[in-house]
Amino acid sequence: MATQTAETLTENETPEAVVVRFAGDSGDGMQLTGGQFTLSTALAGNDLATFPDFPAEIRAPQGTLFGVSAFQINFGSTDIETAGDAPDVLVAMNPAALKVNAPALKPGGLIIADTGEFSTRNLEKAKYEENPLENDSLAKWDVLAFDISALTLEAVKPFGLGNKEALRCKNMWTLGLALWMFDRDRAPLIEWLKAKFKKHPVIADANIAALNAGHAYGETAEISGPLKKVHLPPAEAQPGLYRTITGAESISLGLVAGAQLANLPMFFGGYPITPASAILHHLARLKEFGVTTFQAEDEIAAVCAAIGASYAGQLGVTSSSGPGIALKTEAIGLGIMTELPLVIVNSQRGGPSTGLPTKTEQSDLYQAVYGRNGDAPLAVVAARSPGDAFDCAIEACRLATRYMTPVMLLTDGYIANAAEPWKVPDPSAYEPFPVTFLEEKNAGDELLPYKRDEKGARPWIKAGTPGLMHRIGGIEKNADTGNIDYSPANHQAMTDARKDKIEGIARDIPLQEVAMGEDSGTLAVVGWGSTFGPIHQAVRRARKKGLSVSHIHVRHVWPMPSNMAELLAGFDHVLVPEMNTGQFKTVLRDQFMIDAHSLTKTSGQPFSIAEMEEAIAQYFDSTSDNEGGEVEANKTQLPSPKTVNS
Repeated sequence: MATQTAETLTENETPEAVVVRFAGDSGDGMQLTGGQFTLSTALAGNDLATFPDFPAEIRAPQGTLFGVSAFQINFGSTDIETAGDAPDVLVAMNPAALKVNAPALKPGGLIIADTGEFSTRNLEKAKYEENPLENDSLAKWDVLAFDISALTLEAVKPFGLGNKEALRCKNMWTLGLALWMFDRDRAPLIEWLKAKFKKHPVIADANIAALNAGHAYGETAEISGPLKKVHLPPAEAQPGLYRTITGAESISLGLVAGAQLANLPMFFGGYPITPASAILHHLARLKEFGVTTFQAEDEIAAVCAAIGASYAGQLGVTSSSGPGIALKTEAIGLGIMTELPLVIVNSQRGGPSTGLPTKTEQSDLYQAVYGRNGDAPLAVVAARSPGDAFDCAIEACRLATRYMTPVMLLTDGYIANAAEPWKVPDPSAYEPFPVTFLEEKNAGDELLPYKRDEKGARPWIKAGTPGLMHRIGGIEKNADTGNIDYSPANHQAMTDARKDKIEGIARDIPLQEVAMGEDSGTLAVVGWGSTFGPIHQAVRRARKKGLSVSHIHVRHVWPMPSNMAELLAGFDHVLVPEMNTGQFKTVLRDQFMIDAHSLTKTSGQPFSIAEMEEAIAQYFDSTSDNEGGEVEANKTQLPSPKTVNS
């Protein structure tokens, strides 16, 4: 993405893409403001990607640095695959928001600040010794500072609101200014406000007045210099029906679609935990599709209820993030031992323990692949973006029902909360995978509940099927009859059978493709999950410079596609960027004996494109051009594994 710099916002030249960050106190409605600006951007036809960033506290102390909530959106007339590196525009609603977010702003970028919040008390809370709006500390940026608070109070004065209620409309005033600045239509937002506050029309009218006042300020105020109206044309897109979707919404719809393709009702057992709770919220609205949602008293009860539903003939699904998955671990082992289909969604967050509840990380990979007692293999699928989570959820349902196994679907806090335009797929394009239940004895007059098919899967028997009574539970079963069997030979056979079944999935998934570049060369950047966007953009930029670099992104993390070893062997070097301390790099070394190197980051923030570009550049010696014009890798001195600190 060739995003032009912030200076273009103050000139007549139209940029291809713009990054805007709204930041304020956690009670200022920044997530709501960003969400509605996202809606208006999608309706304008721009491609976009968002990054909500908010504190873990339900209500952090007002005006403090750790109470800052932010929402970043990257939008434009070109393909957008990340939420952007550095903002072009920062809207700072108080000193703390400015202090936390200004360092990320591009040189020459625009700061819009509410002077009404820059009181002595708020400056002290933000650790400012003097007002930054009144000295030269912000000299490298354009600054537009005015009293948004006072302007909001004036706009909503006719509606008789108290001071506190009136100031809650500040985010709508700010949104109105942003809509003017980027040539957005207010009508959909006005209709949304009327619907949201249908039972409180005065509140609706006050917010609409604030929205219109902010828009009018941009139109009529005598503002010199930095604030200009910018129109970004729509991005090219394939014809079809589009909607803006978050990862949590996408997973929920994908789970429902997967259950429909399997011709099964779905049971979802969940327990509230950030950032996975939104899946329960979305699925609770989809009862008409045969979905039963159950909020259990704890994580263990949630997964056990889902296993019970699978035993009864429904598709059992549960979700959580790392701490909750840890609590579910024994029950997941039960699902593996009983060989029942179960989908487990892990929306990863920073850890360990309670860790960083609202920040993103990819540190549960070991937990997903290895993290159970005994030899307990299961399939692991990882989504790369909010839209991709839909197809990954369907794939998790397919593998779970086809192979009678638990499947873990990995997302993270960034994917769960971020939004992007999504082309609504044609349902007829998906091949159904209806399940078959065993309804009569399968060995003459005898029932063999663990008799396996050509895939290694045992039959699925609904509880209560006449004549098909059998044992089920966590104690080792006989390889055929399902009776309890502790014998060494039988345990060896059953352990091998469970392992072979999961490894056999590699024959039933697509071969690994190269997301960008050739299938051999100097450097392969291998990613999984939400690192897709920054890797893809960095590799695109590196290839434009003539570097022999390719991007490989893995959806099926365990087992991996059958051609993975051959594909990786075609590259001189392998770089693995991930938001942990190098877990997937270890898995690749374990499986394929390759000397993969890490680029790691555990700051709770996604990778930037610049960080990826810098890491790729380290693999190449810019002084050694070959005859073909490509830059060759410096093979004599490899970069050491690197950690990004930001």
